[in-house]
Amino acid sequence: MNITVDVNELNTEFIVKLKGEIDAYTAPKLRESLFPISERDNVKITIDLTEVSYMDSTGLGVFVGAFKSVRANNGEFTLVGLSERLRRLFDITGLADIIDIKSGTEGGLE
Repeated sequence: MNITVDVNELNTEFIVKLKGEIDAYTAPKLRESLFPISERDNVKITIDLTEVSYMDSTGLGVFVGAFKSVRANNGEFTLVGLSERLRRLFDITGLADIIDIKSGTEGGLE
């Protein structure tokens, strides 16, 4: 199981493109990539999940932690490109009501 994390920075805006599976084995790599940028002031992070094939509760935990950190530092945190399965995971857990989720890859991604 692997994950690829591609972080592109433009001033205080970060586009994070993920590819692969997010689970207990890959979550630490994702956390290492997200948390340093999530702690910046007024940061805007957009996470593209278009190429994520699987995610478990460990992945949800990483996103909740990053979301809380971004919000505590007056930033914005958005998820885009969720498959129907991933969207359902966020809906069932109630996180879709808290975290900004855009359909497709809207929000500046090409």
